[in-house]
Amino acid sequence: MISSTQPEGTPDPQRPQPRNSAALYVKHMLQMITWLDENFSSLRPTRATILKALRHLRPSDRKKLFSEDVPQMRTAEGRWYEAIIYETILEISLQSDLVYAVVMRGADAPKRVKRAHLGQNGLFYSNIGDIKVRGNGQDLAEVDLVLVDHTGALAFGEIVTSPADLKELEDEIHYKKRLLGYLYGQPSVPFLLISSVDISRTAAVRRLMKEPDNVLLTTSSCKELKTLISPRDLRRSPSRPVRHPKLIRVSEIAPKRPFDYKKLHDERLRSIVAAVTGDQGLEVLGKADEIPPIVKKVIFGGLYPSAIRMLDQHHSIHIRGWGDGPDAIMKQFSKVVLAVNLPEYRPIIYLRSRNRKEYLKMVPDRTGGFKFESRRTPHMAGFYLWLESTRPSLGAELTRGLLDAFEAVNAPPSETAAAD
Repeated sequence: MISSTQPEGTPDPQRPQPRNSAALYVKHMLQMITWLDENFSSLRPTRATILKALRHLRPSDRKKLFSEDVPQMRTAEGRWYEAIIYETILEISLQSDLVYAVVMRGADAPKRVKRAHLGQNGLFYSNIGDIKVRGNGQDLAEVDLVLVDHTGALAFGEIVTSPADLKELEDEIHYKKRLLGYLYGQPSVPFLLISSVDISRTAAVRRLMKEPDNVLLTTSSCKELKTLISPRDLRRSPSRPVRHPKLIRVSEIAPKRPFDYKKLHDERLRSIVAAVTGDQGLEVLGKADEIPPIVKKVIFGGLYPSAIRMLDQHHSIHIRGWGDGPDAIMKQFSKVVLAVNLPEYRPIIYLRSRNRKEYLKMVPDRTGGFKFESRRTPHMAGFYLWLESTRPSLGAELTRGLLDAFEAVNAPPSETAAAD
């Protein structure tokens, strides 16, 4: 765990704060990102900084920076830009004690990482140095940048190079705020949105910036930054991890409260089943309760043969190239798992292939059935292991009740209801 000498008058985040000091505590937590907002633009990335950022790229990504294959080039640019921002933050952190620490990432992260496994909870590194928040081994979120301020509180950053998918970004940021706030007991989680393009006028970003603990930082575009280097520079051998007085590992910021994601998941599962099978009515779904709102997918379990037959009869399964007819699912797949995404209550069916180590992810289509969306393979280690450990537990009646409930929750309002 990190420790520091707190400036006089700064509340200790390890101790419960009196209610009348909550606003003061949040104010202290915002000092770091306010300072970064005021001073970041004064530190323009230099050629030296940009060259240093190349050390975070794998050789294959370095080669793609000037590739004529635009999608591959954009992907490489994105990782390079993340590294540039990280190096810039390291430089500017030396100018103020408000930035107590920067969490290592990329080439500075430990080379030996813990593989994802069931029961694993907290912050970990991926094999390429990305910072992941895991729950029961599943990657719940990826965080581009993590900072610790002078009070010991965490702030995080999201780094973008395109205005696309900002609506999804908005939802992701709110989820990460809830998740990190829960893990570290913070009433507020300061957030930096750093972009190489002007996204300040987009509706999603305007909404985010109305929140008092969020800051938008805009830099030169990747195209402009790339003018400071040439393909010849990419041949330089990458440098080793740097020594920096403010660098720390994710292991030094362990969650401040016990975190058992599987336990929270099972509590949410039971609450949904109780709502569907009980007398309270479906309106209780989605209402706030005592369970922390950080479980974003509930895996109900595998389907018994009776439930699979019901699914085959009442909900068409559309997979190009696969057979059809009675018992088609059981003939072609060894397991069927029912899950639901939260908070939208969007049902998902995972079909375990008999001949390959993969699950086909099936999502609702307009006909009331399910269509193929993507595959889940051992590459997604934690989540794949969770699916593999899931055993049959759902009969036909409960499965149909859950699917009907999710359909009712997502049904568009009737004309009468709309008129009301």
